[in-house]
Amino acid sequence: MVYHSASTNKPKLLDRVRETLRMLHYSYRTEESYLAWIKRYILFHLPRHPQELGPEHVRDFLSSLATKDGVAASSQNQALAAILFLYQQVLGIDFGDVTGIVRAKRPEKLPLVLSVEEVRKILDNMSGVTGLMARVLYGTGLRLMECLRLRVQDIDFERNQILVRAGKGQKDRVTMLPASLKEPLRKQIATALALHRQDLAEGYGETILPFALDRKYPAASKEPRWQFVFPASHRSIDPRSGKERRHHLDPTTLQKAVRQAVQKAGITKPASCHTFRHSFATHLLEAGYDIRTIQELLGHANVETTMIYTHVIQKGGAGVKSPLDRL
Repeated sequence: MVYHSASTNKPKLLDRVRETLRMLHYSYRTEESYLAWIKRYILFHLPRHPQELGPEHVRDFLSSLATKDGVAASSQNQALAAILFLYQQVLGIDFGDVTGIVRAKRPEKLPLVLSVEEVRKILDNMSGVTGLMARVLYGTGLRLMECLRLRVQDIDFERNQILVRAGKGQKDRVTMLPASLKEPLRKQIATALALHRQDLAEGYGETILPFALDRKYPAASKEPRWQFVFPASHRSIDPRSGKERRHHLDPTTLQKAVRQAVQKAGITKPASCHTFRHSFATHLLEAGYDIRTIQELLGHANVETTMIYTHVIQKGGAGVKSPLDRL
């Protein structure tokens, strides 16, 4: 479903949204998500054009997501962000107040955390590049996509640190480089660069650059330092540029490997890639590290977000002796 704006000479509405997202350097995943929500919002109010709608129509749509569609609170918030982007960034409309939305219920859940022994069992059942990536997740606290997007230049072996570029909220941060990962990462980078040299020999070798740097520095996309540490096994067509490039490994590759390792380890907890991040933070707290330090390593904007891990460390209920054991 594509809408024309008021003038037939102007680009279609969804094309304008896409162009604006790219101009403002939003990720491809966010682009696809925002376009999907905006399209859904348009279909909800057919045949009226979004320019004819107001805050009450946004409230109706978002409330319907909660009451009829039963979406999660995070999905409802993403839908609101997409619609506000449409009005403020694309249509140039000061949208006003959108309070009064029926909110989807946000479940009050503690993060799932593995014990040190459980982590060891899972990692013992993983090998190769996915095994290395899982160790990076647990050893550094990186999110899945932050790990996948690592470039060769982001690994600083001299200073024992990893630079996370444009993490959640488009913020850069630095985390540690575990000593046990230095040699495996050196070998992985050597493998990635050998693959890059092969691509160059075959007439390819470009990688996607962040923030439209390919326009500012046309040759940078072929430089070794910008190549992904964990490249895909095959080249693919970039959906934005149409060029054949080698992207990073698909996230489902690691997700599947972790699920299989959890099963082989005989662990019944529904552990995932993100569980390694939760376990990283909790185990650092249990080791006595300062919560502000852990906040910086995780890249949390607010320490209250990091504080949730204080509820799952081996204290409180897990450290209290039950009266049953006194009998």
